[in-house]
Amino acid sequence: MDRDGFWGLVEDARGGVDDTVADPDGVADALTKLLGGLRAEEIAGFGVEFARLQVESYRWDLWAAAYLINSGASEDGFDSFRGWLIAQGREVWEAALADPDSLADVVDEDRPEGFEGFDGEGLLHVGSHAYKNVTGDEVAYWKAVEAEAPDTPDLPTGEEIDFDDEDDLQAHLPRLAALYLDS
Repeated sequence: MDRDGFWGLVEDARGGVDDTVADPDGVADALTKLLGGLRAEEIAGFGVEFARLQVESYRWDLWAAAYLINSGASEDGFDSFRGWLIAQGREVWEAALADPDSLADVVDEDRPEGFEGFDGEGLLHVGSHAYKNVTGDEVAYWKAVEAEAPDTPDLPTGEEIDFDDEDDLQAHLPRLAALYLDS
């Protein structure tokens, strides 16, 4: 599956969700259903493209944005954040990769009671769930994806940002820092 096909499916899934910012799981559910109508090879191709996007977005500046927006971000939390970011669609994704500070236009700094973060963990599993629904074999999905997908680098790319240094965060992400830091 190519990138346009990938994003076309994401946009189709987004079409049935009222608020993708708050409900990335709704996008994940819709996407799982859409993928369920494809052949196993196409679902695996979706997974390969998803993996490529995850590797491309494994960057210090985007991780710093996730750290600010979610009041912290472990490695797993950063993966889930990037799942959430995919649920926002291609336009938001590409803007965030061009300038992570652009996410200040997407997120709401007023977090409601019980807010658990901008988390799209469900998006991380749509391919494997759909593949299993179609074939009954989730292991074959992961083998097919791993055979084609690039490896995640040991460290994020770009200039390292100290997440515990407010001055460093403000220098790299001034708009998000203005929203989320208490300085």
